[in-house]
Amino acid sequence: MNNTLYYISRTISAILYPMFIPTYGMLIYFLALRQLIVYPTPLIWIGVIGTFVFTCLLPLSVILVMIHRGNLTDIYIRNPKQRTMPYIYSTICYGFWTYFCWQVMHLPLFIVLTAAGSTVALLLVLLINRSWKISAHLAALGGLFGGMMSFSLSTGISATWTLVGCSVVALLLMFARVYDESHTPLQVVCGYLLGTLATFLPNLIAEAI
Repeated sequence: MNNTLYYISRTISAILYPMFIPTYGMLIYFLALRQLIVYPTPLIWIGVIGTFVFTCLLPLSVILVMIHRGNLTDIYIRNPKQRTMPYIYSTICYGFWTYFCWQVMHLPLFIVLTAAGSTVALLLVLLINRSWKISAHLAALGGLFGGMMSFSLSTGISATWTLVGCSVVALLLMFARVYDESHTPLQVVCGYLLGTLATFLPNLIAEAI
């Protein structure tokens, strides 16, 4: 039973690897935005693939190169002392992703602010991890949750079921990260709150201005 739970927790962690979350989010945004804006299919693919390249493919490529050179021990970067350079490079890639959403795709402001907030969240995770371990997995998922709240706030379209789904998935991921002893309960909760606030507050402020 314990082995089964362990493999389930590892599978959940792999599927919800932080680098995949922005791509999942972009797919959800385009599907939800069909009620407001009809994007040509090629443009949707450009947005999704571009997001995947900037937030997953490029950062992951650097991690794999560093593993090959012996600078990292594993793809999850479990050793906190090895995280600085991969996180710095990932933050730069997220910055370019924000620019891509803003100036190349000309996406709605709430998406641009969500991308910018995700970039800030990644930077904060880097800084916090220098002295205390916080969950990047939950920060990424919290960023998606905050982004969906921003979508609902900005468009007036209900995202209740998506938010409920995100919450259920977050609980599963929290269990997985705690069960495989990657994090403590406090670390996963703080990661989730950090991601949520980083993506929702910029949109909340923008709506208030």
